[in-house]
Amino acid sequence: MSMAFRRAAGARPGSGHVLAAVSALVVCVLAGLMVPRPPSLGPQRTGDAALARDVLKAAGEDGYQGLSVALLEGGRTRFAGLGTADGSRPADERTAYEIGSITKTMTGMLLADLAEDGLSPGTPVRDLLPRAGLSTPATLAELASHRSGLPRLRMSGRLLAGALLGPYTGADPYGGAGPDEVLADAAAVKAGPRGTVAYSNLGMSLLGLALAERSGTTYADLLRTRLLTPLGMTSTVALGPGDALPARHATGRARNGLTMAFWRSDGHAPAGGGVWSTAEDLAKLVGAVMNGSAPGAGAATPRWDEDERRRVGYGWFTTRYDTRTITWHNGATGGFTSFAGYDPATRRGVVVLSSTAKPVDAVGLRLLGVAVPGERSALSAQGIVMLLLTFGGLGLAVAAVRGRLRDRLSIAGRTLSGMFLLLVARNGGPWEVVPPFVWLAGAGVLAAAVALAVLRRPALWAARWWSWVNAALPAALLLALALAMAG
Repeated sequence: MSMAFRRAAGARPGSGHVLAAVSALVVCVLAGLMVPRPPSLGPQRTGDAALARDVLKAAGEDGYQGLSVALLEGGRTRFAGLGTADGSRPADERTAYEIGSITKTMTGMLLADLAEDGLSPGTPVRDLLPRAGLSTPATLAELASHRSGLPRLRMSGRLLAGALLGPYTGADPYGGAGPDEVLADAAAVKAGPRGTVAYSNLGMSLLGLALAERSGTTYADLLRTRLLTPLGMTSTVALGPGDALPARHATGRARNGLTMAFWRSDGHAPAGGGVWSTAEDLAKLVGAVMNGSAPGAGAATPRWDEDERRRVGYGWFTTRYDTRTITWHNGATGGFTSFAGYDPATRRGVVVLSSTAKPVDAVGLRLLGVAVPGERSALSAQGIVMLLLTFGGLGLAVAAVRGRLRDRLSIAGRTLSGMFLLLVARNGGPWEVVPPFVWLAGAGVLAAAVALAVLRRPALWAARWWSWVNAALPAALLLALALAMAG
């Protein structure tokens, strides 16, 4: 900024405030290109119109980008698609979604099917994986029913970092972990008491890898040959490290609209890592399990109690709702949710697949005729923190007004910090609850604060070394976050 411009600005009372206001307005317009866009169902509809109306009534319009639904009743299957698969292409029964933990039901069915060929479910898993160094005495049946005592996951440094940063970067927390890494995790963890149902992704992954080892093949091939091909599920696949995504795949989003990376982990495939399917394919699975014709259909038979209302078989759960009993499983990855279930008494089944992280369990249960309360949108503690970060520019404004910024290097550091906080808030904020224009307001506050600070502090930089650190650190964080989002 030239000295003449500063003199002119200082000669007119209030000109600095005008410049700050103009700066805020310009930045708000530009930031509109990046404003969070929470998912909402568009007007697109495919398939059975009556079913689509029932789905919309059960789901509502907010929180979902695209839904693909199958309803099995009276010996026929109807399909409906609502919204879009990727922001433009209408969702339908052939749209491919990450199905997450619904895969666990298939892994349980593989055990039940192999048991019919002579494999004892009471076999200790370490007997099938003698080179893995496993210490757990858990049996195949205990792994399939979450009674092995194994933890949900081994929280390694990489997985912990992925879990913490994933909601803000959209990255895959599993990072392509292969079978060897999963076996190493299983060998390293300390198992708790066996016999009590405690949900374990690690246990189900270990089960699938053990069944594949016993069969002399990979989990993906075992799944295809023993279950998918017999059922005609040609659009279901467990992706390997170099496999292309399904041709008609959806794009997953967080509840606040952040685009999420696809999860790839062939090591965790038996628990749902990198497994894709369609409503059309999963309807075949549900129908065949419901009528008992699927390979390993006995896996859905409840065998052990989790609590007073819920029992578990091999991968499948059965829950009592008043006078109704539903056999089911759900799934969730970074940007997808799913539900598959049926009522054994009414012979009615349902599949619900979504390309957003908002759960669809209630949608599936309502379509099965089970009355469940609606979800209440609430502002969490994390959401409140994100809102505070959105207005990080207020600190810069206060410092500028009080004359606490001695040089432009300090202003640059504060500006970069504010931009970093804004980007974190954009990616992790509660924008499905709070109107996204609040984030625009935060961007405008930062722009106005920068304008006020620059007008009031003409010095170029100070000699203090920490001023350089205060500028370099947020610049590095901002660059790292941008690269993580791009990658």
